[in-house]
Amino acid sequence: MADAARRLTALAEEVLGAPLPVRIRAWDHSEAGPPHTPVLVLRHRRALHRLLWKPGELGLARAWVAGDLDIEGDLYEALDLMAGLLWERGPAAQRQSKAAAALKALRDPAVRSAARTLIGLAGPALPPAPPREEARRVWRGPLHTLRRDKEAISHHYDVGNDFYELVLGPSMVYSCAYWERPPAEGGTLEDAQRAKLDLVCRKLALRPGQRLLDVGCGWGSMVLHAAREYGVRAVGITLSQEQAAYARKRVADAGLTDQVEIRVQDYREIADGPYDAISSIGMAEHVGSARYAEYAADLHALLKPGGRLLNHQIARRPEPDEEAYHVDEFIDRYVFPDGELAPVGRTVAQLEEAGFEVRDVEAIREHYALTLRGWVANLEAHWKQAVRLTSPGRARVWRLYMAASALSFERNRIGVNQVLAVRTPEDGTSGMRLRSRDWLG
Repeated sequence: MADAARRLTALAEEVLGAPLPVRIRAWDHSEAGPPHTPVLVLRHRRALHRLLWKPGELGLARAWVAGDLDIEGDLYEALDLMAGLLWERGPAAQRQSKAAAALKALRDPAVRSAARTLIGLAGPALPPAPPREEARRVWRGPLHTLRRDKEAISHHYDVGNDFYELVLGPSMVYSCAYWERPPAEGGTLEDAQRAKLDLVCRKLALRPGQRLLDVGCGWGSMVLHAAREYGVRAVGITLSQEQAAYARKRVADAGLTDQVEIRVQDYREIADGPYDAISSIGMAEHVGSARYAEYAADLHALLKPGGRLLNHQIARRPEPDEEAYHVDEFIDRYVFPDGELAPVGRTVAQLEEAGFEVRDVEAIREHYALTLRGWVANLEAHWKQAVRLTSPGRARVWRLYMAASALSFERNRIGVNQVLAVRTPEDGTSGMRLRSRDWLG
């Protein structure tokens, strides 16, 4: 068969109800579709087989991670062009209806028969095994228990500190940077991450001798910066053994073991409050909607009256029908198992319901797009080494996840916000200056 690409293109356009914006190259080396565009490469018939078994995003994700599906050309352009088929046309209800129509077409017996003929399937066939990088649901029980959260965090973070060094760079900060100058004007990822850490410290009004709790401390960058630059005594907690070991070495190398403690601990297990300030940077996405009220209440209880919380968190856009919201399958299976995003309004409301007074909300989504593009550039520049340190599939997961996320921030499909909240005492003295944004300089 020397015309698989032409037949694939016709089948895809029938399913999608729109012309394909990218070119296709099939396993038989045939090509079809518009010239001078990125090329969607189906290296193996198994890519289509995966889509037949799991129509939609999960089937495509498995094909990508396994290497059955690839893109030649500009990855960002290809993702942007293909996203426009389903997710960016018209209002939300229309976008959802297009996605639903495409999935329905993939399940149509005639379409499935044509696809099976194209890949040479006759009679019953077993589904292709998922790539080994997919999260194995070995845990049971309700979401966001102590054990389940620890295993979910391990899936994402315990993949090798050397790998994360390649992607994140020397800062080892895995959250949105704060770009005072964009890359086009000479700004660097390292400068932007340092600026973010310092911005958090200034928003928290840290002073020498105060106690800081950093929830989800990662590789220790925030506690190190706060101790070194602001003289605080800091406790960083993480559920990742690999992160904790790395952070403890950094603390020892910096000569700060008398100021900084790193624990493998869940925020629900902390019993040595109160603290003067709490930072939670890129951690609350793991909490889950069912546990968020508990999270907010626990942090409120751990703060002294007058203490500040800086909650740095990714947010999704509100859905017309919130009951219909579902977690992204690719992210859930391959990146952040059990992770959930909430609209910023809900986050603010739940913090206030826990007793906090929210004093400032800063939206910085464009900063995250620049950060993610920096991480993708690091990964691509060290691709062979990244593959050796993890696996080809794991490297492909991170490349797709970060590139697609950069576009999501750029297109305002998701955002990220720093919420500054105070445990205001009963007498109402918040400790905030009249010019509350004095950290802006």
